[in-house]
This record gives sequence, C-alpha cells and structure tokens, in this order.
Amino acid sequence: MRDKRERFVALAEARTEKALKSIRLLSNLANRANYEYSDDDVNQIVRAIEAEVRNLKSAFSSQGSSSKTFKLDDRRRGN
Repeated sequence: MRDKRERFVALAEARTEKALKSIRLLSNLANRANYEYSDDDVNQIVRAIEAEVRNLKSAFSSQGSSSKTFKLDDRRRGN
C-alpha cells in the first residue's frame, strides 16, 4: 500500500510543478512589447485553464477523466 502512496506523491509533485511552470510561461506572453493579443485571446486561455481545473476536481471526486486539446479561436486568420 505504501508503494501506491509513494508513486502518487512523486507523480503528483512532478506533474503539478510542470503544470505550474507552464502557467508561468503563459504569463510571459502578457508582455505587449513582444506579443500582440486581444482580450478575447486572454479570456479563451483563462477559460480553458479554468475548465481543466474543474475537470481535475471532478476527476478526483468521481474518478472520471476527459482530455481535449486547446486551440485559440483566431478569427483574424479566417479560421
């Protein structure tokens, strides 16, 4: 039983640190001197992250899981 706990702790710490690092890297995109973006772009990113956090909470309470890939809806490119 201890092995399962140790594996959980090791993976949870590594994956959480990786997720936090990715969020910090997204924050770097806020530099308007280097990037051009709209409020809608920011809202899409934040909504996607918030939705995934809700999925995370749900997975731990119901043991369910779903996976989606995030894509920015960029209407300026004609997509």
